[in-house]
Formats: sequence, C-alpha cells, structure tokens
Amino acid sequence: MARLKLEDVQLAQGGRRVLEHLTGSFPDGAITALIGANGAGKSTLIQAIMGLLPPVAGRITCSVPRERRAWLPQQLALDLSFPMSVEELVMTGTWPSHGALAGYCAPHYRKARQIMMRLGISHLAHRPLGELSGGQRQRALLGRTLMQEAELLLLDEPFANVDSETVEVLTDVLRDMADQGTTIIVVLHDLEQLGRLAGCVLLLAGGRGHWSTPQAILERYGKPQGVQTSLPPLDLRGATP
Repeated sequence: MARLKLEDVQLAQGGRRVLEHLTGSFPDGAITALIGANGAGKSTLIQAIMGLLPPVAGRITCSVPRERRAWLPQQLALDLSFPMSVEELVMTGTWPSHGALAGYCAPHYRKARQIMMRLGISHLAHRPLGELSGGQRQRALLGRTLMQEAELLLLDEPFANVDSETVEVLTDVLRDMADQGTTIIVVLHDLEQLGRLAGCVLLLAGGRGHWSTPQAILERYGKPQGVQTSLPPLDLRGATP
C-alpha cells in the first residue's frame, strides 16, 4: 500500500475553499510532479501533506514518521542574513530525529562530509549561505534533506534560478532517492524537467485534481523535443479524473 494517500480531501485557506474532492495515492519510490497555475493550490496541498494545515473534510493518510518527512521550499523562504555555513545547514538535517540541542557526533560529521562531496559543495563547507549562488544554496538545502534520511520529500520549484550543472546534480540525486524508496513530490513548471524527472503527475486546476502521466501532459501541451518551455495555464474542463 502507498504510504501517502488522499481520500476525498478538501482544503481551505483564510476561509476560502481552495481544493476539494482530492483522491488518490502517491506511488512509493517514485517522483510525482505537482503542477498547476499560480493559485491553483499547490502550496496549500504541500502544507496539508506536511501536517501544517488540517483538511476541512476528507483524510490524508501518511505512514511516514514526521521526522522522516522533509520539505524543501522555494529559495525565497531562506533567510540569507542568518549566520550559518553550508556545513551547519546540512547538519540541521539531524534535528528532526535527534533534536536541535543534542549536539553532533563524529558519525554526523562524516556523513555530512560524504553528502557535501556527493553534491559537489565540499569546498563550500564553511562558506556563509549569503555568499552562495542560487545553485549552491539549492544543493546545500538538498544536503540537509539527505542528512535527514527523508522517506517523504516535497520540493517547491527546486530548479528555479539554478545553473545547468546544479540541475543535473539535483536530478541525479532525486532519482537515486526514488530508487532507494523515497516518495518524492516536486512542484514543476518546466516541461523539459517534467519529462526527464517525473513518473506521474497530479494537476491542480479549478479547485480539483487530475492524475495523469508526463507523456499525456507533454502530448497535450508540449513542443518539439529539446525546446525548453514553461507549462501554460492548465484547463482541465472536460478532463476525466
């Protein structure tokens, strides 16, 4: 059985109904793309899955322990003025399971060094976050997730404003995580990344959800292969859930 399921879920923000009648399962060990126009409810659904927003009706069933659920938000949510180095950020991935005040031990530091090497940021270990490029920050944020050993990972536009090398690194790491059993949900706007990364798709539009495949989305909205473009506003009228 899938570790994350939606059962007739209805969600609201500020007294306004945002999503309703969401039903379906997110495949284990797979990458699901969450797509839709701005305001379609992507962030609202992420908050609900993370347990930050209770459903108005229906049920979200998640068997992944809270300490193994990770959320990588948009980089805009990162406070760059906070005096923290790359290594320190990666190490905070131990907090959900070990606590913020427990301190670190030698195995933690060894693991952090291995993760930074895997992400190509070892040389930045002691660099303050405010001095990093967008791609370097995104790698450090993903490093924190690897340190946490997340079994459920949600990412909000992880490829926005990063360099092509970072895109390749993040793509490889996310695929490896999925292959090892992690359930991954990623907010995407780019058709090329959708085709390269996702195994299935949940489209949000008009307050409803529609499960689909990358192939179906690309056939409907795509351009010739190799042309990078953003997803257009999605119209699901007439679509069969």
